[in-house]
Amino acid sequence: MSDDTAKDAEVEQAEAEDVEAAAQPETAYGCPVSYSRGQRVIHPGRDQWLDVASQLLADGWNMCVDVTAVDYLSYDSARDLPDGVAAERYEVVASFISHRSSERLRARVQVPGDDPTVGSLYTLYPGTDYLEREVFDLMGITFDGHPDMSRILMPETWQGHPLRKDYEVGVIPVQFKAPAGKGSE
Repeated sequence: MSDDTAKDAEVEQAEAEDVEAAAQPETAYGCPVSYSRGQRVIHPGRDQWLDVASQLLADGWNMCVDVTAVDYLSYDSARDLPDGVAAERYEVVASFISHRSSERLRARVQVPGDDPTVGSLYTLYPGTDYLEREVFDLMGITFDGHPDMSRILMPETWQGHPLRKDYEVGVIPVQFKAPAGKGSE
C-alpha cells in the first residue's frame, strides 16, 4: 500500500468518526444536553436528579440560584426536548452558577402529573429552601427530603395550588385604604 493510499484511508476513517460523533447526541453528567438562549441545559431524569446535582456541586457548580416549575397542561406547541426525554405535565427548572468558570447551567427535570414529586436539593444547596417551598405552594410539586415542605406564600388553610393550569380562576376582593386626609364623606 502506498503512502498516499494509507493517508487517504486515514482521512476517510477520521471523516467517518467525525460523522459518527456528530450523530451522537451531546451529553453532560449522563444527561442529554440542549441549548436555550445561549445557555447549556441538561435534562436529568427524576431518578438521577440528586446524583446529578451532587456531581454538579463536586465539579464547582457552587450555587443554585433558582428553582421554579412549569405546568404544560394546556401547552399545545412542540416542546424543545432532546431525543429520549419524554415530556411530562410538569417541569422543575433549576439554574446553577460556577463562580470559578463564570458559567451558568440550567437543569430541566420532567415530573409527571400523577406523581408530582422530585428530590430536594436542600441538603446540597441549602439556599433552595424557600425556592422549593414556593414551587410546592404554588404548583403542588413536593420535594422529597425537604425539612419543611409547608406553604410559604399562601395561607396554610388555602386549598389548591394557584399556578397550576387547572386551578379555577377566582376573584378576591381587594380593599383599598383611602388616602390620608380623604375620609369618606
